[in-house]
Amino acid sequence: MFLNLLIILVGIVLVLWGADRLTDGAVGIAERMHIPEIVVGLTIVAVGTSMPEFCVSLVSAIKDTPDLAVGNVVGSNIFNTLLIVGVAALSAPMTILKTTVGKDIPFALVASVILMMMCFDGEIGRWNAAVLFVLFLIFMFMTLRGAQVKKSEMEHDSEQMQSERKTKVAMSPLVSVVWMIVGLAALIGGSNLFVEGATKAAASLGVSQAVIGLTIVAGGTSLPELATSVVSARKGNSGIAIGNALGSNVFNILAVLGITGLVAPMHIQGITLTDLSMMVVSMILIWFFSFTKYTIERWEGFVLTAVFIGYMTFLVIHA
Repeated sequence: MFLNLLIILVGIVLVLWGADRLTDGAVGIAERMHIPEIVVGLTIVAVGTSMPEFCVSLVSAIKDTPDLAVGNVVGSNIFNTLLIVGVAALSAPMTILKTTVGKDIPFALVASVILMMMCFDGEIGRWNAAVLFVLFLIFMFMTLRGAQVKKSEMEHDSEQMQSERKTKVAMSPLVSVVWMIVGLAALIGGSNLFVEGATKAAASLGVSQAVIGLTIVAGGTSLPELATSVVSARKGNSGIAIGNALGSNVFNILAVLGITGLVAPMHIQGITLTDLSMMVVSMILIWFFSFTKYTIERWEGFVLTAVFIGYMTFLVIHA
């Protein structure tokens, strides 16, 4: 058991380090190509923080552990919405943009409901996956199309984020490409270790792969979002914090499961209606709290965090 936990830990470190290097390299190339900062922030950086979920879920599906793949996405979304937004709000009240309340949150909620409906028959086939991926393309088109409209609202947040990344990235094209390759290799290698360790840990503990995916795997792959959102909230950049969490939720469902399902259709057994309902309820809570003066207050962050702890306790008791 100790060896399995050690393998999981090494896998987490490799996945997170690899995602960071891959994102740095991609941002470095984007800056050299003079791609607008707002586009970099809404695409490369957002996708980069979700690469751990993508690689772990894809490897899980290929290795015929679909409950781990879907549990990772469902669990990560619950982590993002309840724990990450909750902890970030506890750190500092979060101001929500009207466009986020009007478009981003509803889109993430609809994606969650669609996934729940697709899981009713216990399978995410290639047609289901194709629908998810097409919805992802539509979301990206809407996001990039609205980038200029939101630019004035997000200008301060975007410039802050990019200035921080520039001080860290500033590298030549060759170094950028090398970091992308090294980061991708670390992601793949770490994902393999992570899935192998989690699968064996589930067998050793006598619990389902779904529970491991909803807890240990989801928590590990959500670390980039947690770090980014909490730091952004503490610096007063709440737009980045909430946008990062919501963007990752949409990416996890539509892109991660969309691409994963196209590569390897998944038969789901251990993901329950309770788990899927919690994912949907967490989005409804965020939407409800966002309408109160377009701010998530500290007490609301406490409620989100408390609901998350209650759900984790439920999983552990019933494991």
